[in-house]
Amino acid sequence: MLTAAPVATIEAMTQPSRDAAVSRLRHRYPAHEWEPVTLGMSGAGVYRLSGPSRLHVKIGDGEVAAEGERLAWLAKAGVPAPEVIETGEVEGHAFVVTVTLPGRPASDPWPQGRRLAVAGVLGGFARELHAVAVEGCPFDRRLAVRVPRARADVAAGRADPEDGARLLAELHALLAAGPVEEPVVCHGDFCLPNVLLEADSLAVTGIIDVGRLGVADRYTDVAVMARSIVSDLNPQFGPAHAEAFLRAYGAHPPDALRIELYRLLDEFP
Repeated sequence: MLTAAPVATIEAMTQPSRDAAVSRLRHRYPAHEWEPVTLGMSGAGVYRLSGPSRLHVKIGDGEVAAEGERLAWLAKAGVPAPEVIETGEVEGHAFVVTVTLPGRPASDPWPQGRRLAVAGVLGGFARELHAVAVEGCPFDRRLAVRVPRARADVAAGRADPEDGARLLAELHALLAAGPVEEPVVCHGDFCLPNVLLEADSLAVTGIIDVGRLGVADRYTDVAVMARSIVSDLNPQFGPAHAEAFLRAYGAHPPDALRIELYRLLDEFP
């Protein structure tokens, strides 16, 4: 992911105000115990609350604010996702409070004999999500939106100039090849930790981290999940599981150009 400053510097700048935000929110949920959640790489602060009810709190930047809007829309669309309790801003940070969903992340350890089934369930769920009517989705993340935003991020210095310029050159080369764009409703960060499954039936209980959800080419999700499955971060899975995901989705063999394009675009916000 492109960054404008080293991670340590960013954390030094944001941690005091985030701590103040957490302190303020704790007063709103005084009967709950707060536990930090370290799974995921969004950069937001995530907390699991236990007590009178089971909740999750996420505190971060504009993508967290966007998540609250998208969760509300998903509820109307009938897609399983956390119920929103409240959203807002505190100490300069956006926050969203949601009801904790049942299930476990697809990235959790699974018995070897169930891993191909997990991959297949993910492919089938992606197909179902992408069948949601595009006309009803108000969030646009098609190339006409994302490419200018990527250029603007590099031009404004929100990304390392050298790395950003290199990625933009690669992006323009891929776009020049004329990739097909098939707009569907995409999760936008469709990776193993962001899909929850019921432990026994493997039914999808919901999706989380939906701040990038919107209308985009179907390979926005396909490319990122296939990469997540073969990532070193998920060593229990491998190429055979990525193939099972692609077959269940209906993208085998995959479109190599779009795989490369949308993995590259995933480097930008």
